Amino acid sequence: MKAIWKFKLAITDSQDVMMPLDAEIISAQNQPGVGLCLWAICDTSKPTVRRRIDIFGTGNAIEFEFPNRFIGTVQEYGGALVWHVFERI
Repeated sequence: MKAIWKFKLAITDSQDVMMPLDAEIISAQNQPGVGLCLWAICDTSKPTVRRRIDIFGTGNAIEFEFPNRFIGTVQEYGGALVWHVFERI
């Protein structure tokens, strides 16, 4: 069965997120009262694997070599903080 799952992200440079194999990441946004999250279309019958997520603030150094897959840009506090979310591939 497929379903859209939400994954809470920490505001940190890099983290591993466990999600079902072949999950399709579709969005990253700030959810009020929850914080920075990403959503993915998941096959709930598949085993979970680690996916590396990188988050960079506007103006911060990017310390990886592309290709990384851009997921989205997220604004918090009325745009005072802006995060750019990537998946390391």
